[in-house]
Amino acid sequence: MKEKCVIFVIDGLGDRPNEKGLTPLKEAKTPTMDRIAKEGICGLMNAIDIGVRPGSDTAHLAILGYNPYEVYTGRGPLEAFGVGLDLKEGDVAFRCNFATVDENFVVLDRRAGRISPEEAEELEKEIDGLEIDGVKVIFKSSRGYRGVLVLRGEGLSCRVTDGDPHEEGVKVDEIKPLDDSEEAKRTAEILNKLLKIVYEKLDKHPINEERRKKGLPPANIILPRGAGVVPKIEKFSEKYNMKGACICGTGLIKGIAVMVGLDVIEVEGATGTPKTNFMGKAKALVEALKEYDFVLVNVKGADEASHDGKYELKKEVLEKIDEMLSYVFEHIKKDEVYFVLTGDHSTPIEMKDHSADPIPIVIWGKSVRVDDVTEFNEFACAKGALHWIKGEHIMKILLDLTGRNEKFGA
Repeated sequence: MKEKCVIFVIDGLGDRPNEKGLTPLKEAKTPTMDRIAKEGICGLMNAIDIGVRPGSDTAHLAILGYNPYEVYTGRGPLEAFGVGLDLKEGDVAFRCNFATVDENFVVLDRRAGRISPEEAEELEKEIDGLEIDGVKVIFKSSRGYRGVLVLRGEGLSCRVTDGDPHEEGVKVDEIKPLDDSEEAKRTAEILNKLLKIVYEKLDKHPINEERRKKGLPPANIILPRGAGVVPKIEKFSEKYNMKGACICGTGLIKGIAVMVGLDVIEVEGATGTPKTNFMGKAKALVEALKEYDFVLVNVKGADEASHDGKYELKKEVLEKIDEMLSYVFEHIKKDEVYFVLTGDHSTPIEMKDHSADPIPIVIWGKSVRVDDVTEFNEFACAKGALHWIKGEHIMKILLDLTGRNEKFGA
């Protein structure tokens, strides 16, 4: 029987040194990660390439061995898959925020005061099922102020600009075609009509009237962005002849899993935040390895802490992840599993956003060439025998270690 494979992704793992020369990972107490580094082969990894700041979506596609420049059409379809929508060929999908605008469509709050999931579900009913110029509107809220918009009909295109201005105090952007095609022009026109209709339906909605009474901003518009269509993509099982699963808490990563054909294992309390159910994910991984050849795990909390500029919180999350890994490594055997521990990108505290800085990586298993690295962090792993690799190399290495690849040449 061939060994099982795990790719364990700590979202936003990497960082830049502070004035003391430390990063949250270097300063955190992570004895299990250090043990894995000591028993494995270490290096640095850029998910896409040197100098490229990846999104979590493009990074995960690359780590799974897909070329994001060929298969990534936009974040919208991934978010749609992640909330359970069944997209059809020709559908155009967008990710959205519920937001607050004034009567002149000036954005006052891009997240509408972070409305509750219950409020969002009520407002969703006003949008889902609309029809404009023969095009059906599908809308589903997700995680409070976030949502997914799908346009279904003839003659549509994803070649349109965002409606989200990405800042407050400015007007909602008029959506424009990105090329001269009739499809792009038609899609832009439909979206601009939709935003006006949504405002008319939501502004005086009882939910928003109640929010105003409480001094809260109304959720009276949606801001679409990240247009995309479903790409033609080879399923994971066909590409690698492995039965795969994914454990994660965020809709985006679930969407990638669904798109490539990985089974999504739901874990109660897995929220994709620093308060996620860490141990629930750990136990789910151990159980999944009894059934699956491959498991992708994404833990998001460190990335969220970085986006908020919270150094200590990121360190705490990394220590909780280390406790997760301690449980996992009590239940797996070195001659049965190859385990990759890495991130998808760096999210430096100083930037509060993704950077192109490389991420530490370690591969653990029976046949790896163990090097002299004894700690898992951005500095120690730079001295490892794996040196520097791209995300696209990870699956190739795992296929070779487990004897699943074929010889090239005689």
